[in-house]
Formats: sequence, C-alpha cells, structure tokens
Amino acid sequence: MKPATAAKKLGVYLEATPAEFREGVVTRAELNALQADPPQWLSDLRRDGPHPRPVVAQKLGVSIAGLARGGVTEPLTTEQIEALKQEQPEWLLKERATQAEVRKEAARLKERNAERSAEGS
Repeated sequence: MKPATAAKKLGVYLEATPAEFREGVVTRAELNALQADPPQWLSDLRRDGPHPRPVVAQKLGVSIAGLARGGVTEPLTTEQIEALKQEQPEWLLKERATQAEVRKEAARLKERNAERSAEGS
C-alpha cells in the first residue's frame, strides 16, 4: 500500500515519518508488524505528534469540520493540543457542545430504529 494509506491506518502524520517509510511501499505484513511492535519513531510520533487532523479532532473531542471552523488546519503536537485544552477557546467549547449534540442525536436515532425493528419482528 502507499505510505499515505499506511500512515492513516497507523494514525500518524505522513510528513513526520522517516524518509524510508514515506518513499517505500508498505505491505500488509509490514503494517501488521508496525502495529504489533511499533518501532521507536512510531511510538514517539503517536505520543508527541505532530498528529494528523483526525487524531487532533479525536483528542479535542470535536469533528474535523469543527477543527476547520476553529481555524486549526495544520497538524498539532500533543503539547499544542494540551495547551488548547487548557486555554479552552470559545470555538473549542462550542464545537465540543455541537459534537455532544450530534452524538446524542445519533444515539436517539439508533434507539428509535432498534425499537422499530423490534416492533416489526
């Protein structure tokens, strides 16, 4: 697979990976080995970043679109993410509230659909 795909599956920012990773091809076996026994560079990236947007969004408890609305378009390090959590900017509070509403609505719809399925059986 392409290095970009492998980086996405590993949850790391491609540009921060070693050159040999970015320039090569990653087999399924190599990907499994990286997941099972991560080398030091992978452990460091996962711990310290920079992190790709999906990871940043997950760590902040917002959507990727919410990051964009908040003006966060670049990868962030763990330190930068922690600083945002401490600062609690208005956009972050708003996006977290929005995300909580989205999750609540999704749960409500899931429950409603389960009830309908049970009634139809």
